[in-house]
Amino acid sequence: MKQHVNRYLFRLFGMLVLLAVCPLSAVAADKETEEQEWRDELCQELDRLCASPLFETTQLGLCVYDLTADTMLYSVNARQRMRPASTMKLLTSITALSVLGGSHTFQTTLYHTGAVNNRVLQGDLYVVGGFDPRFGKDDLYAFAEEIKLMGVDSIAGTLYADVSFKDTLRWGEGWCWDDEAERLTPLLYQGKDCFMEQFVRALGEQGIASAGVTGQAVCPDDAFYITKRAHAIDQILMPMMKESDNLYAESMFYQLAAQTGVPYASARQAVNYIRTLIRELGYDADLYRIADGSGLSLYTYLSPELEVAFLRYAYQHNPIFTHLYPSLPIAGRDGTLKSRMKRGKAYKNVRAKTGSVSAVASLAGYAQASNDHMLAFCIINQGLVKLKSGRDFQDAVCEVLCR
Repeated sequence: MKQHVNRYLFRLFGMLVLLAVCPLSAVAADKETEEQEWRDELCQELDRLCASPLFETTQLGLCVYDLTADTMLYSVNARQRMRPASTMKLLTSITALSVLGGSHTFQTTLYHTGAVNNRVLQGDLYVVGGFDPRFGKDDLYAFAEEIKLMGVDSIAGTLYADVSFKDTLRWGEGWCWDDEAERLTPLLYQGKDCFMEQFVRALGEQGIASAGVTGQAVCPDDAFYITKRAHAIDQILMPMMKESDNLYAESMFYQLAAQTGVPYASARQAVNYIRTLIRELGYDADLYRIADGSGLSLYTYLSPELEVAFLRYAYQHNPIFTHLYPSLPIAGRDGTLKSRMKRGKAYKNVRAKTGSVSAVASLAGYAQASNDHMLAFCIINQGLVKLKSGRDFQDAVCEVLCR
């Protein structure tokens, strides 16, 4: 009798298991079918867009990766080397966040030599630039006030700018003469190369007399610290990405170079950090060419596949993604995407970096699909007579990705 009861209970348990599992299996199968249909429809729509007559005379590089499913979704010429324009800023920012970390600050520091006698500084002032593009009026007056608090009414010595943070090149490699780019100096005032003259003026307004003699020199190791002003990495990252500010991007780029600890660090040293990350992602860094941090250079060549690999890396590393994602322009809402994709599925569901140089339009970032899958994508259009045609194509692609 006991054996019959045990067999009965065993069969009953098996039936309960089947009842529990089968509905779940059916749901899982239905979901997989729905996602396959979604992928098929998405790829068909992208095929239709890529068959446009636009590509009879222009070049296209396109790569879409499903981050949720961790699989390549769609690609056209994804490994072709192309000019990224300002989507280069993605590589710069992702590498910087990886190397420097989210707590990194952009600093400008004030020192002095000598001593204060009878309210006269019998020595020199040194302003050590750390390539902070946000250093502004409040920061400058804070410097002057700190000197006033030292009991100084006049300065007998020279006001020196220490610009050893980066090399002396004022423009990036491959920049066009008519780009109207700001000079790349590590000592900036309101983004301009006019720091020392404004510093002399600020001292005068605080009642601190000086001969107005300025120069450039490396701050001595035995100089006395007075104060510093600093801005957080997010304060640089936001305008760099939202408004595609090239000066901010080059500042971020040279923060990497300065990590070597070598005075007058060069762009090549910054590039080496990006190349290192390229290799860590499993790619051959020698296949690509990087000339600057902003993408303004016509010498930089990347592939859509590589840019998507960097976007994947950022997505997989939360300390990077939490800084990067909020900095990207939102479709139809802000930054360089404010006037694009203002309606439709892509509206607010795309966060991406725009780019444009002569004959090139690019767009790379993240798209939220209707099934809640997060997608990483890069689109580069080259050979455009009118950049609008490339941007219209990119907007249409984003609309498909968000359906």
